[in-house]
Amino acid sequence: MFTGIVEELGTVTAVEDQGDAIRLTIASDVTLSDAGLGDSIAVNGCCLTVAERTDTTWTADVMAETLAKTSIGGLVTGDRVNLERAVTAEKRLGGHVVQGHVDAVGEVVARTPSEHWELVEIKMPDELGRYLVDKGSITVDGTSLTVVEAGEHTFTVSLIPETLARTTLGFRAVGDQVNLEVDVIAKHVEKLVRAYTSAPGASSKEN
Repeated sequence: MFTGIVEELGTVTAVEDQGDAIRLTIASDVTLSDAGLGDSIAVNGCCLTVAERTDTTWTADVMAETLAKTSIGGLVTGDRVNLERAVTAEKRLGGHVVQGHVDAVGEVVARTPSEHWELVEIKMPDELGRYLVDKGSITVDGTSLTVVEAGEHTFTVSLIPETLARTTLGFRAVGDQVNLEVDVIAKHVEKLVRAYTSAPGASSKEN
């Protein structure tokens, strides 16, 4: 589990194609400081497991399902990536509850800069729209953000200088793909409400 507060930008140093999988090697500093084999690190919002490590890099195996559902398969040597270690019990929850389970890939469709911040519009698959509300939470490339305006097919987020400087969102261009994870609480509420309303006699139940 993560919080969506990116700890550092890592650099992809190798991508080994294994046919139906890849081995991804990333150079990092902060996230590698206490990483052990089997630990979880979010890469652009996608939870990966440390399979190997050196003093300066760590390697993860990325399976076909992850390649199909995220933008990880498009990474090449030299790309910068958002990194966050799994949250611990004593860590402040600075963002929101993030699982590292990417729901879909979105696309940057517009960037509107201002003097001290930037408004970014992102296109999303239609099925995600019902989980977004104005001022609600969304994870974009592993970064916990507040939705400014939730539309049917797109949503906007406002990026402060800190986010622009310390995450990949500072240099994502129009047309670039980004990993999206909606608020898991919204998905649980939807499932509970659906089960309640579809239960026998649900229409006759009093509030």
